[in-house]
Amino acid sequence: MPQGRPLSVPDDGLTTRARRNVPVLAVHTGTGKGKSTAAFGMALRAWNSGLSVAVFQFVKSARWKVGEEAAFHQLGRLHEEHGLGGPVEWQKMGAGWSWTRKTGGGDDHAAAAADGWAEISRRLAAAQHDFYVLDEFTYPLKWGWIDVDEVAETLLTRPGNQHVVITGRDAPPRLLEVADLVTEMTKVKHPMDAGRKGQKGIEW
Repeated sequence: MPQGRPLSVPDDGLTTRARRNVPVLAVHTGTGKGKSTAAFGMALRAWNSGLSVAVFQFVKSARWKVGEEAAFHQLGRLHEEHGLGGPVEWQKMGAGWSWTRKTGGGDDHAAAAADGWAEISRRLAAAQHDFYVLDEFTYPLKWGWIDVDEVAETLLTRPGNQHVVITGRDAPPRLLEVADLVTEMTKVKHPMDAGRKGQKGIEW
């Protein structure tokens, strides 16, 4: 794909402009570092373009402070106060989904994940956001907490121009099949291999 040009143009009856506006389903998977980081980078581009951004984290605890979360909260405030970029929403399963009555303390994680996906499905059907990040969403799929075929069907039939990025290891084959963009992060070398712990500004 030299200089961003496709290798071939499909005979789908769409104009170049229409094809450029087709919504993208992206999956970042693999054992290497950077899956979520790349997704948040795409979300940053979406915000800068004025798109409504919604991030849903499925595994990280509410106590785990993610640097991107703080930054996106500030970006959301910029939009609210000065009209820059787009609106931002950030949800963490560990905090208890804000649309449920769960507190997040002793809740059943499988049920919480199912609640989260049900709410995302509702938002997709209503075309509530323009750009979704489903961070570490492959894990509840892998563990059988959420039905993969149902997810695939919902994503394939989502209305409008809603972009979705899913991150996590071991993405199921069905999800890879329906995705438009799949990137596998492969670890070649990592500081933790030498016994070094995560660092501020690098891991969080």
